[in-house]
Amino acid sequence: MAELATIARPYAEALYKAQAADLAGTASWLDELAAIAQNAQLLAFSDSPKVTDAQLFDLISGVVKTTLPEAGKNFLRLAIENRRLVAVPEIAKQLRVLKNAQSGTADATVFSAFAIDATALADLSSTLEKRFARKLNLRVEIDASLIGGIRVVVGDEVLDTSVKARL
Repeated sequence: MAELATIARPYAEALYKAQAADLAGTASWLDELAAIAQNAQLLAFSDSPKVTDAQLFDLISGVVKTTLPEAGKNFLRLAIENRRLVAVPEIAKQLRVLKNAQSGTADATVFSAFAIDATALADLSSTLEKRFARKLNLRVEIDASLIGGIRVVVGDEVLDTSVKARL
């Protein structure tokens, strides 16, 4: 969705500049808000003309597991008032990209048919960092449909060594 990305970009850039001192903490609470904002029932509830901004804020802040800092509360209020709750997951994604660009890292998702133990993951991480020529933040997801092997997604690059791809 190019439109959603266009809407999210100014919010992500503003958060990036305003929270430069604590980007890791900001990314943490923003990821949690993004997970909540993806709920279809919540989005339907937020679209109701009978629901006030204060009610929606109270509902979301009550669901958040961690205590939101003042910047998080202000961001949430702004997103609700501007009817941008649907854009929060994209804002979180774009903030992560900005944060990674600053630190010279990238997020990588490793899809594996089976669980990967810690030592194998460390070896895989060093190999992938050489292959992609940057530091990677690995996240592993189990995908039994791969049959065997792994599939790695780093941004728009994909490395597929799965059995499924070879068939």
